[in-house]
Amino acid sequence: MSARRRIAVLASGGGSNLQAIVDHLAARGERRAGDVVLVVAGRETAGALDRARRAGIETAVATPAALGTVLGERAIDLVVLAGYLSLVPEEVTTRWAGRMLNVHPALLPAFGGPGLYGARVHRAVLESGVRVSGVTVHFVDAHYDRGPIIAQWPVPVLDADSAESLAARVLRAEHLLFPRVVDAVARGAITLGADGRVRGGFAGRAPLSLAFSLTAANEAAIADEIDALLCS
Repeated sequence: MSARRRIAVLASGGGSNLQAIVDHLAARGERRAGDVVLVVAGRETAGALDRARRAGIETAVATPAALGTVLGERAIDLVVLAGYLSLVPEEVTTRWAGRMLNVHPALLPAFGGPGLYGARVHRAVLESGVRVSGVTVHFVDAHYDRGPIIAQWPVPVLDADSAESLAARVLRAEHLLFPRVVDAVARGAITLGADGRVRGGFAGRAPLSLAFSLTAANEAAIADEIDALLCS
């Protein structure tokens, strides 16, 4: 078996996506393609650092300018942005091109870019009147939310939604999709070609019937569907 990829997670908040990734890799056991070995935040108070410490994962507090050094010194193979709000320097995105992922709580290219994060995204979605939002996982380049899209999963916008209720439903979809994409990239099932095209991902092929009925009762079925799409 080839060596597992060394994964670093960059986070600015509480780290629920970090937890989902750690839990998913642990559940895969010996089949997992990588291990989270480092969690980096821009401030000591980030809740993601507490989650990492409880899991026995090394932590670091670093400015964006220091990221290249922090990641390079630890021989990081794959960099995962999980609620990381700072712009990653171009020299870092270039060095880890095709090996740096981000999750965004909307269907890019809509509702993305500078200043659109967290509740701001969901308020913008509701104000627009669209009936479908969702999750996007993409490779990272030097611009906010503009890297090549790997996978998307739609989430319905309901008549009674607030920014908070929509955010909660989108976050559940993030927790299903993002860890599986991370593992797929780690094992080489998803790659970014020299031509900038993604190979092995999926975008726009998620079955709306499952996406629109995302409940605790059918999360396992949706997880299986995501796995099948990532392997197709």
